[in-house]
Amino acid sequence: MISIATNPGVIHSSIHRFHNGASVVEEDELAVEAPLEIQLGYMSKGWRVHKSVSITMRTPGHDSELAAGFLLGEGIIAEPGHIERIETPADNVVRVDLQAQVRVDLRSLERHFYATSSCGVCGKASIAALRMGCGPQVVISGPIFFADAIHGLPGKLRETQEVFDRTGGLHAAALFNPSCELLCRREDVGRHNAVDKLIGARLLADEQPPFSDSLMLVSGRASFELMQKTLAAGIPILAAVGAPSSLAVDLAREAGATLLGFVRDGRFNIYTHPERIQS
Repeated sequence: MISIATNPGVIHSSIHRFHNGASVVEEDELAVEAPLEIQLGYMSKGWRVHKSVSITMRTPGHDSELAAGFLLGEGIIAEPGHIERIETPADNVVRVDLQAQVRVDLRSLERHFYATSSCGVCGKASIAALRMGCGPQVVISGPIFFADAIHGLPGKLRETQEVFDRTGGLHAAALFNPSCELLCRREDVGRHNAVDKLIGARLLADEQPPFSDSLMLVSGRASFELMQKTLAAGIPILAAVGAPSSLAVDLAREAGATLLGFVRDGRFNIYTHPERIQS
């Protein structure tokens, strides 16, 4: 039996829990995974066109932020002023209407219509298309973060993960300033959705990208797509609790970004551009 909890990102489920050879019926909480259709509204030949551009499996909540962050990461928009309005015309549908003067090139969305929550990059037509959409190149300069403070970031993130505490089933992404103060945090069943929600939240709060004085921490591994989204937002440092992929390291090195991996248990590895980290 499954019932809906107060938080839209959590449901209650009756389970049989086995422990020490005995079975007990208990109620558990699960992280919700549900489809979201992102629609784009833009002007074409004098007419307003609405087109579905993505379906992603996500945790309900912060859907407008997810859509805004997704469009920034894909290079469809570059600033908050490009968005005219965001609406939810139906359940599990969010529509972003762009300002009339914004020109849309849907070739940057060369992916299959469906993207899984674990890997939003799987449907991309080619690696070349991804590299073309990775956003402005990061300048090799500040901000400077101190190693001792970075050690404490996973704990600060973990303290805010309410839904993870209840379900154990969500990824998280957080943005920190050089003083290692938490600026914003978002959770989702999809690691790329958590990042889109985080970036979208700052974007819709009229924070102009690039977020050049920030570090983004993700709770899982650092994939190519997460590095691409980091660069599209102009964030110079990506830190991951888990391991980076080889392609993420290559992209960070090429773009001048700093990439940290295995940020946990009082240690971390610097894979690219260590000049932003001081002991």
